[in-house]
Amino acid sequence: MGPQVIDEVLKHASRITALLAEMREISVAVSGGIDSVTLAMLATQTPNITVQMYHAVSPAVPSQATARVKQLARDYGWKLKILDAHEFADEDYLSNPVNRCFYCKTNLYKAISTVTEDVILSGANVDDLSDYRPGLDAAKNAQVRHPFVETHTDKRMVRDIAKSIGLGELSELAASPCLSSRVETGIRIDPELLPLINESERLIKQSVSPEPKTVRCRLRATGIVIELDGGSLSSLTTQKESALKGIINGVFEKRGYCYPVSFEAYKLGSAFIHIQPVHTHPL
Repeated sequence: MGPQVIDEVLKHASRITALLAEMREISVAVSGGIDSVTLAMLATQTPNITVQMYHAVSPAVPSQATARVKQLARDYGWKLKILDAHEFADEDYLSNPVNRCFYCKTNLYKAISTVTEDVILSGANVDDLSDYRPGLDAAKNAQVRHPFVETHTDKRMVRDIAKSIGLGELSELAASPCLSSRVETGIRIDPELLPLINESERLIKQSVSPEPKTVRCRLRATGIVIELDGGSLSSLTTQKESALKGIINGVFEKRGYCYPVSFEAYKLGSAFIHIQPVHTHPL
């Protein structure tokens, strides 16, 4: 970043910390993605406020996200509480409707609000408002605030701020939604299956060189579909594709699951079907 860009980023970060300072006592829901991690870092650097981080664990949360949050808490002295949001006890969530995220976030914010009266914050940014995000409706119901939205901060600015406050390579951390997002709408969420999806994605990243920019292991009515970024998909030879199918079959079959495996180009949100028209969320 050039000096002018750095100055703009620092000014923007200052607007966010000024907003946080007005809240005095805050709780940050930290998923382990770059948005919530950056918000947590800014909160930690804001003087004269009390900050508590909350991270929910469940079969839908990639283990590497939890490890990342715990490591950051150790490195930067966060006050961190790990909790179970109990979404897997919610039949509305398990049935996997198109607005499954609403039930996930409803359970998350309920779990946090039962242990604190602080203002709850999420890392949602303005780019999220133009996407189908039923979790934002749950946030509205729970009176959760979104500092990045309130300061008109988009994803690129979040990454620039992350870099400016010392998060280094994490500033370019790829998006990785919860593992339930890999399951096609209407297929019941199976907590035993989600870690296998995560393991499959991890093994594919290790087995393809150069490492793919994007990997999604989708469970659809037709079977397992591995989505890769265009460059990685086009470079797969028939022999390599066959080898990857063997690896993936091995992951699922050892737990008693058997699915046909195919490969497609990555498409954002392709596991969601019958989605309502995109609209801007009033926050």
